[in-house]
Amino acid sequence: MGEHIMTNDLTLKDAVEGKEYIIRKIKTGDEELNAFLFSLGCYAGEAITVVARRKGGCTVSIKDGRYNIDTQLAKAIIV
Repeated sequence: MGEHIMTNDLTLKDAVEGKEYIIRKIKTGDEELNAFLFSLGCYAGEAITVVARRKGGCTVSIKDGRYNIDTQLAKAIIV
């Protein structure tokens, strides 16, 4: 609805391993999932780093924690 889908959005799926990014937005379309991510410290304005890639997802570092996320979720986190 008037919002342009930007094709140059970089997602965590395509982020460079070991480089710190600032989360710009999260597009899950799921309020419960958004609330869960928020509870981990994963929200717009927060720093996030992909520390390792593995089949089906990646390990990310947010604040003092490390979390495994799947590829689908990695695609929803715009940096």
